[in-house]
Amino acid sequence: MLIERVLAASLFLLAFCAPHSIAGTQIAWGIGLLAWLVRLTLRPRPRTFRTPVDYALLGFFILTFVSALASYDPDVSIGKLRAASLFTIVYLVAENVATRRTLRLLAFTLIASCMINVVYTFGQRAAGRGVKVTGLAADSPLRAAGVNEGDTLLRVDGAALSSPDDLARTLLAADATGAPVARVLVYRLEWRFETEVARGALLAGATPEARLGVTSWTRGRDERASGFYGHYTTYAEVLQLVGSLAAGLLIALRRRRSWPGALLAAAVAGLGVALLLTVTRASWLSFLLSIVVMSLVGLGSRRATLAVALGALLVVPLGLYVLQQKRGVGFFDRKDGSISWRTTVYREGFELFAREPRHVLVGVGMDSLKRHWREWGLFDKGRLPVGHMHSTPLQLALERGLPALLLWLAVVFLYARMLWRLWRDAALEDWRERGLALGALGGLAGFFASGLVHYNFGDSEVVMVFYLIMGLTLALERFARQDARESRNEKSGGAV
Repeated sequence: MLIERVLAASLFLLAFCAPHSIAGTQIAWGIGLLAWLVRLTLRPRPRTFRTPVDYALLGFFILTFVSALASYDPDVSIGKLRAASLFTIVYLVAENVATRRTLRLLAFTLIASCMINVVYTFGQRAAGRGVKVTGLAADSPLRAAGVNEGDTLLRVDGAALSSPDDLARTLLAADATGAPVARVLVYRLEWRFETEVARGALLAGATPEARLGVTSWTRGRDERASGFYGHYTTYAEVLQLVGSLAAGLLIALRRRRSWPGALLAAAVAGLGVALLLTVTRASWLSFLLSIVVMSLVGLGSRRATLAVALGALLVVPLGLYVLQQKRGVGFFDRKDGSISWRTTVYREGFELFAREPRHVLVGVGMDSLKRHWREWGLFDKGRLPVGHMHSTPLQLALERGLPALLLWLAVVFLYARMLWRLWRDAALEDWRERGLALGALGGLAGFFASGLVHYNFGDSEVVMVFYLIMGLTLALERFARQDARESRNEKSGGAV
């Protein structure tokens, strides 16, 4: 049937686009939902299946809808229901994966697709970007404009820079608007800013470097990796989920010294290095936690688990070095602005949550913080960037109420219990299916742990990957249930 082919194609498009593009993923989601609705109207109508998380997940969405209606700004919160409805990805996948072969192919499509942006990240890091100034003369016009050694010059008047010659040529040319200065975009330790450099105010010299007073430079490689996304935290969270899936498959593989083992090991290594380049501490720790959880559950050998733990510990010094070089902070650094920022918004968020019974019951409404933060005295009265609470549990409780948070925790518990049972199911013999269950369990542990200090549940790109993997494992659970039912029927028939 044509509609079933469209459905299957939408699932593979969803798995392919999920690690790269929110637009492509949501287009695939929309096509899949429409095709599924059409299929449900045609005869013979397809069966629908119950899952272990139905009551908790649907209840969570219902309470989210109630909180939107009761919001301080219903128009804003109701608009956010579109993002909240992404949970339907779970059912789109779980109900429409028709065969175990399709299930396995979808899981490998997700991993292989994510490797595309990993290769892109490595290529981007190897090529570098912009002009990193490593030496400046005392009379350099760049120094007069506020540029320091170690800064990377990214753009001038909106055009990308690849060498000092590009900048010198722009500064020597007259601007079409007659502006006496050129605007240069500068990157400095996670901070981007624009500075103005006077046109024509160059030094005497035979080379562009001499005219700019640049004594040494190289290509910039200090920016945190973000893949095809616009933000490194989003990329890090997706890498954690997909990397855990690949690691789970590798652990479940019986013959690791084989070509599937080599490919999976290369994928885990590549995803891990790309994650390191995002310089995102919470995602690093969550991935390490995921690996430890999967090793404890999946290896079944104290020696092997200890070897994995020691290997993880050996990575820690490398992470500390990268963190110091790229962000100029230690792992737990009280001078780090992001840590003090979090402690401030945590305190403010909890105080607002406990201020009124209404807030505890139904929350303040999704995104109402963006309109009412002044009257509520949030974000250190505007001295901190206005955004969210940087914690999934706190954000859910504050925006949607304590009952909604409890239902979300119930979803996490029920999902984890299902994955644990799938891994322990002796009838589940295929290593790819067992690896899917184990990788999803590790990814869930990492996703939950990272969510304690990141609002990763509010990141649509991340949550779509999370829901996709959940849908795959729910389909696997359905296949396992069907096998168990058939086995019981065969035994009862034989007894007769």
